[in-house]
Amino acid sequence: MSKTVIPYQNQQGTKKEQVADMFNNISKTYDFLNHFMSLGIDIIWRKKAINELKNDKPQLILDVATGTGDFAFEALKILKPKKIVGVDISRGMLDIADQKIAKRNLADKFEVKLGDSEKLPFGADEFDAVTVAYGVRNFENLEKGLADINRVLKPGGKAVVLEFSKPKKFPVKQLYAFYFNYITPGIGKLFSKDARAYTYLPESVAAFPDGATFTGLMQKAGFKDTKCRPLAFGICSIYTGIK
Repeated sequence: MSKTVIPYQNQQGTKKEQVADMFNNISKTYDFLNHFMSLGIDIIWRKKAINELKNDKPQLILDVATGTGDFAFEALKILKPKKIVGVDISRGMLDIADQKIAKRNLADKFEVKLGDSEKLPFGADEFDAVTVAYGVRNFENLEKGLADINRVLKPGGKAVVLEFSKPKKFPVKQLYAFYFNYITPGIGKLFSKDARAYTYLPESVAAFPDGATFTGLMQKAGFKDTKCRPLAFGICSIYTGIK
């Protein structure tokens, strides 16, 4: 397993606690920086991930590490399920999501709650689909988190994970490394009150077991028919698995 990367090296607390603190700190600028730093491409990647569920027509979806809810709002638009439930460990991010839900009058379709990805506050076999966008690399115990996602899925239900990966080919690999290690922290420092969050980002991506290693972990957690679909020359990947 890869080494554990934490947001704040000089502070006490588990990775989970530090990640929650970090997202509380950056919640107000998170959406803006996300779209700005990816030049809006993150929206296209989200749509591609959501389309993995189009043929399944899930009616009850769990969005783990829902953050400010952008992925769930897009899923509501594309998949038109009866309901999406979002969980996240950051109260600050969920407060932004709640504001958006109220503004869009979607309280009957989308609700968010504080929750731990490794101890999801739901019973077994509850959801038709589970999604995680840019959240699994922040799990403290990846195997435990994947096993709990499997637990709350109905038999035959699908998990869709969207996560950054590491491009392998020249020159994308070199350009990506430069942007992520030098440009991203600089922009984060300029606009966010927590510059360390945007240094943690490339570190957490570098430490994440992507590609076949991740699909292997999904299989270990009980998923079958696992697939990895790289996007944008391997900058990002969509992983799917069936319970």
